[in-house]
Amino acid sequence: MVTAIVLVKALPSEIANLGPALAGLDGVAEVYSVAGDEDLVVILRVQDHEQVAHIVTEGIDRLAGITWTRTLIAFRAYSANDVSF
Repeated sequence: MVTAIVLVKALPSEIANLGPALAGLDGVAEVYSVAGDEDLVVILRVQDHEQVAHIVTEGIDRLAGITWTRTLIAFRAYSANDVSF
């Protein structure tokens, strides 16, 4: 399983519409509206890197109102349940 994080900048008038549109794409696990330099964070969970490329270039980047994306590929996941104190 490949997890990718896609940081998205969008036109302010389109953010509310883009959240549900992004969440409806195959391979998208979660979408968050966020404060900061980006407007939305999209979490992808797919079988391989080719699917990441397809979702970003054929799905996310084609939605009206998106002005910029940056894709991060996760290597390892950590959670509080994995950490011993």
